Amino acid sequence: MSAAKTERLMNLLIMLLVQKRLVPKNRIRDILYPGMSDEAFDKMFERDKEELRSLGVPVEVGQLDAFFDDEPGYRISPDEFALPEIDLTADEAAVVGLATRVWEHQKLARATTEAVRKLTAAGAEIDLDALQIAQPRLPADEPAFDVFFEAIVARTVVEFDYWRTGAAAPAVRRVQPWGVTRYSGRWYVLGLDLDRGAERLFRLSRVQGEARKVGRPGAYTIPEGTDIAAATRRLAPDLSTEPVVVLARTGAALPLRRAAGTVETDVEGPDTRTGWDRLTLLRASVGVADEVLGFGDAVYVEAPASLRDQVVARLTAVLAR
Repeated sequence: MSAAKTERLMNLLIMLLVQKRLVPKNRIRDILYPGMSDEAFDKMFERDKEELRSLGVPVEVGQLDAFFDDEPGYRISPDEFALPEIDLTADEAAVVGLATRVWEHQKLARATTEAVRKLTAAGAEIDLDALQIAQPRLPADEPAFDVFFEAIVARTVVEFDYWRTGAAAPAVRRVQPWGVTRYSGRWYVLGLDLDRGAERLFRLSRVQGEARKVGRPGAYTIPEGTDIAAATRRLAPDLSTEPVVVLARTGAALPLRRAAGTVETDVEGPDTRTGWDRLTLLRASVGVADEVLGFGDAVYVEAPASLRDQVVARLTAVLAR
């Protein structure tokens, strides 16, 4: 599907979704299909309307005036378009999370803003709350996500500083990214490491600073038959089943608290400036060091020892620099 068609369908969806009443066909034409002949508009509008319906969008049609058989109007009922409660597995939620990141991407955000601007300028009575049902909320909040996603679409090399486990300092890496995926609660990018001449897996949370697209678009092709999920499972670190136990200052580290299986309050901590709680995280320790370091001195690792040593090594390296 071309970018122009995608934007046109999205604008039509938004227009019909945010309206509080049926929209006349000629109004849709004036706002979204300006300058077209009658025949060209009728054909394109019918195709667009049927395409939305084929995607499961309930486009309604009705008479604008109950007493006259005049021009029909169209709308999308938020109640019919809203999704029911969905119970997702972890893997399914990861896929939805990737899709929602595409929705939240700035280019689509600009398209949504432009559609609403056109409707407002035309004097349409709109309901912006209706947009909330079309926007899932499973964010991929890694700063480097957008750069890698755009590079995958454009087939552009990405250069970035990467902090590998056990390294004293970040190293520059150049990669042809093949795909972005989520595994064991972390976002990874899989691709060809140009300096090593082999496929490699990189955790996005270990990318330091800004990742940079370099070179021309279309610089490479993704190897045929590449299975991103299978390669990620093969290359990702072995998952430890040992529980992670950390001490957190009272009221701090809310994300870790939400992920904790148990919370023991008012325990003895490494200092007496605040109270401390003991959190037991029922998940693998991979990636937890990045989270712990983000909380500074509000979190202290008790177990496993390997995780504590990793955190200490990272902090020591920072101080040495």
